[in-house]
Amino acid sequence: MHINVATPDDWPAIWPFLREIVAAGETYTFPRDLDEDLAREIWMLAPPRRTVVAVDDDGTVLGTAKMNPNHMGPAAHIASASFMVDPQYAGRGVGRALGEYALDWARSAGFRAMQFNAVVETNTRAVGLWRSLGFEIIGTLPEGFQHPTEGYVGLHIMHRRL
Repeated sequence: MHINVATPDDWPAIWPFLREIVAAGETYTFPRDLDEDLAREIWMLAPPRRTVVAVDDDGTVLGTAKMNPNHMGPAAHIASASFMVDPQYAGRGVGRALGEYALDWARSAGFRAMQFNAVVETNTRAVGLWRSLGFEIIGTLPEGFQHPTEGYVGLHIMHRRL
């Protein structure tokens, strides 16, 4: 697996699984009916922020991540990131590889920490992955997310020093 900076040519491979994940409404705070233009604007970040794709040896896009400052101004030293793995490639280490890449990017860009603002508590695979990469849950917004089958569930704020 290789991780490359995403280009506009990668978008047609990202959009189908991004649309599927968002429409399921289980893990992201995006509107379930997110249209393609807005999705591209949200996901495909311009430098110095970064969007990447994880690809196999054949160039198949397995997943993607976007990395950016969590806030502006005097809080711009804290990074954030978002991740999506094509469901057909789940369980193959794609999320871990993207997470490790994001941490390395944040360190090399001079960030002091990374914070995830909205990890859905029922997304136990993601919570477990982030914990295994050194993140801690520093707070939970009770009933901050309306899950399509679980009802109102918490949104974890997860943090890791770099």
